[in-house]
Amino acid sequence: MSSDTLALEATDISKAFGSVKANDQINLEIKKGKIHALLGENGAGKSTLVNILFGLYKADSGIVKVDGETVDLGRPKDAIDRGIGMVHQHFQLVPVLTVAENIVLGNEPSNKASVIDIENAKVKVKELAEKYQLDVDTEATVEDLPVGTQQRVEILRSLYREANILILDEPTAVLTPQETDHLLQVLKKLASQGVAIIFITHKLREVLEVADEVTVMRNGQVVGSTTPDETDESGLAEMMVGRSVVLRVSKETASPEATVLKVKNLCVQDDRGLLAVNGLSLEVRSGEIFGIAGVEGNGQRELVETITGLRTTDTGEILIGDTSITESSPRQISELGVAHIPEDREKHGLIGAHSVADNLILNRYYKPPFSNRGIRQQKAIANYAKEMVEKFDIRTPSIETPSSSLSGGNKQKAIAAREFSHNAKLLVASQPTRGIDVGSIEFVHQQLISQRDQGLAVLLVSAELDEILSLSDRIGVIYRGQLVVTENATDLTRNRIGRIMTTGSDSN
Repeated sequence: MSSDTLALEATDISKAFGSVKANDQINLEIKKGKIHALLGENGAGKSTLVNILFGLYKADSGIVKVDGETVDLGRPKDAIDRGIGMVHQHFQLVPVLTVAENIVLGNEPSNKASVIDIENAKVKVKELAEKYQLDVDTEATVEDLPVGTQQRVEILRSLYREANILILDEPTAVLTPQETDHLLQVLKKLASQGVAIIFITHKLREVLEVADEVTVMRNGQVVGSTTPDETDESGLAEMMVGRSVVLRVSKETASPEATVLKVKNLCVQDDRGLLAVNGLSLEVRSGEIFGIAGVEGNGQRELVETITGLRTTDTGEILIGDTSITESSPRQISELGVAHIPEDREKHGLIGAHSVADNLILNRYYKPPFSNRGIRQQKAIANYAKEMVEKFDIRTPSIETPSSSLSGGNKQKAIAAREFSHNAKLLVASQPTRGIDVGSIEFVHQQLISQRDQGLAVLLVSAELDEILSLSDRIGVIYRGQLVVTENATDLTRNRIGRIMTTGSDSN
């Protein structure tokens, strides 16, 4: 097989949603046996394009060819029938079914009596798993599997349907470093066996490691193509954003002072009543960033919600300075100088229907100068909002625009502007750059370091290990609700943290 045989060709693909042109005459060529990375900031049009290729959206204009033949991809079944498979960022698995049942669902093998032959299905799945080195237990229930294994099930499901073009949308967003490394090896194996792969990611290191070709999108258009041999992380970031981007935050050594946050033997239940935080203790001092690394679901969310007053404590104590906040409300905690960048910006960060201006004062709308004897001071609110929009580069048509219409990066900047600007002692930043593009990440990182240098205590919780390593002065690794290791960031390596995150142990 020629390595340059085209598996898929998209020509002049355009798609608009109202007045917004999500795709504007996109051209893309995907070769058999090659990994083709698709890069771009949020809103660049990547997901729209792959949703068209998988039949989830219908293009307004343009042509798609598979193996040289023009195809009409009106629905996902059309794409699957043409050998196109897609692994979505949020898995489409049925938790209570087994691995084998999930893989054959909708395409079940049957015997001569037209009865589903699940034993035959298991044999076929095992053969596929061995062929592509995708180790899974066919009889395991999906809800009992770690995230990385669930992803292998998703890939196997596409391969079971004889996909020879595989689309992966942000496949490493929820994986540990070890799971990510394994996935990248799997992708190389798939490509070596002739599968064409479209790989969407924000993580430039991964692109350089596995991609054969790279296409970069910006504002709905293709702005360039390259290969890892011809570029580096800085070059890719500049293509994505349209300017040079600082990828590694430069920072001075921290000079921490008094303890601001003290958590003592904290126990907290999750929403199901199970113990999520189990006897956890930590301290964060003024002028330092304390990073918490861990696989998601090990108590990080419950810890953050308890510190910020969104969840009640079972046992233990939380202190801001010398003041216990164990029984305090979110407003009382905010009044003590605790700022919070929440994990879910839509649910806890902004009120979508309210204007940008109103969202920028959510935590002090009742105080002067924004309120005088209970009456809103519109001019003061507007002046402040304009100042914040300019200072934090929040791209919005107007300060009166509903915050729901902002892009993900601009929503995050609005939250950062509000939380960085009220003379806080402690900032609890949970997943502060999740789902935002490289330009906005650069901005948020610089702000975190700047605030630290001004004496703020920062508790940083992130699933991005590179983010934890580059920003933190001290790092705690959380496993099953406990900090199993706490050390200076300079004493911890990426691989060592990854090992502790997945096993709870520091031994090889």
